[in-house]
Amino acid sequence: MEKMKVNGHDYTVIKLLGKGKGGYSYLVIRENRQYVLKQIHHEPCAYYQFGNKLEAELHDYERLQKLHIPMPKLIEVDQKLERIIKEYIDGDTVYDLILQDQMCPNYLNQVKAMCQQLYSANINIDYFPTNFVLQSEVLYYIDYECNDYMEEWNFENWGIKYWSKTKEFLEYIKEHAEVILEPLNFE
Repeated sequence: MEKMKVNGHDYTVIKLLGKGKGGYSYLVIRENRQYVLKQIHHEPCAYYQFGNKLEAELHDYERLQKLHIPMPKLIEVDQKLERIIKEYIDGDTVYDLILQDQMCPNYLNQVKAMCQQLYSANINIDYFPTNFVLQSEVLYYIDYECNDYMEEWNFENWGIKYWSKTKEFLEYIKEHAEVILEPLNFE
């Protein structure tokens, strides 16, 4: 099994969880505990502009933590390698729940409650359903990305389009069904 270092500690890679605008997320294990290791990448993103991705990630975490948004705890940061270790929230993503026809009104109510906190602080998060995990009937926002509030990107105008089997959701599935992620070189 491949290993990745964070501040000199070895983490064994179990699997790639996904690739986002800012990095690759891996399920890793260290001392019999599972974590998420996020490796910041510098690949271009046509629809999003970044400054320093690692600094932005840490700043966003602090903003959301102050609002008590349910999210994984930040464990460790390796500035040099641009890697973050965070708590692993085990459960199905909202994306998976939609595919399995297991969405219920309570999950929408939870994200709407988050929105009340976020909007009052002039913040939007990335409402795409892969960024939310259900564990013990609590919805966690597993990404740290947040931005200043813009009405066009709020949950009601953008996010909701992907929280059920809408035309937009089904088009996304069709477009991304054959995407295969190449593993990174960990050295």
